[in-house]
Amino acid sequence: MANTILQETTKLSNGVEMPVFGLGVWKSSNKEAAESVQTAIKNGYRMIDTAKQYGNEAGVGYGIQKALVDNHLNRKDLFVTTKIFNGDQGYLSTLRNFDKQLEALRLTYADLLLIHWPVEGKYEDTWTAMEKLYKEGKVRAIGVSNFDEKNLDDIEKMHRLMPVVNQMEFNPLIQEEHLFNKMNGLGVAMEAWSPLGGGEALSNPDIQAIADKHGKSTAQVILRFDYQMGVITIPKSAHEERIIANSQIDDFALSEDEMATIKGLNKEQRSIWHQDFAWHKGSEETGVKDEVSSWPDYDEYLEKKITY
Repeated sequence: MANTILQETTKLSNGVEMPVFGLGVWKSSNKEAAESVQTAIKNGYRMIDTAKQYGNEAGVGYGIQKALVDNHLNRKDLFVTTKIFNGDQGYLSTLRNFDKQLEALRLTYADLLLIHWPVEGKYEDTWTAMEKLYKEGKVRAIGVSNFDEKNLDDIEKMHRLMPVVNQMEFNPLIQEEHLFNKMNGLGVAMEAWSPLGGGEALSNPDIQAIADKHGKSTAQVILRFDYQMGVITIPKSAHEERIIANSQIDDFALSEDEMATIKGLNKEQRSIWHQDFAWHKGSEETGVKDEVSSWPDYDEYLEKKITY
């Protein structure tokens, strides 16, 4: 029986259909990213989320092309998201560097392009550049990541295109209630990074009790909670059994009481936020380096050939 979660899409405000469930590759080397992307696509995943800042776009690009060949798929069968690197933000820098990201990904277009973090003094110009990329057809949709209510207000005041997605930390321990309500009013879809909430959420006794009742893992219960909240979800794993298990959430549903129990765990406590994150002031002030160079296998996968 087909996994309906992996086939399900949601219509973004610009009309593009985006899968509601996919694979994230944060903190994966290029080798790990290439392998997990191939595994996910083989097992029915059709959405892949990466970023230049992860340093693994080359591995993701190799994994995508290899999986397309191996599984007899076309590019249009996949939905690929990447993000504007914080050190590339600004109008001209965004335009100059995005083509290099497409080259690393072995793609002619991205399905969704996000501003990775709202770098002060730059994200408005970055957004203007992304609007240009959208109008040129190099991306099918544009959005943001880690944008709070003020940041969204700044984009709205520009009287141009609004983001179709805001990718935020979202899980049982941080549910972004006020921001979620604002986004709903603006027609901006919520997408979750860190959708499982780490060890504290995965070991929570209330979630464990719900999992035991349904014969599921705590991870599957949390991902089902995210799904029933209407949140697009991209859990990361490098292990095939977990990649498969993460998506097996279409054969049960959480009751209203169970949803209320998990909602009651909300602490609105972010693990990372841009005011405390070194990148929020930009590379010139912080001296933080491009993470692309942090993986020794980046160039290897950039040059790695596909065997047909």
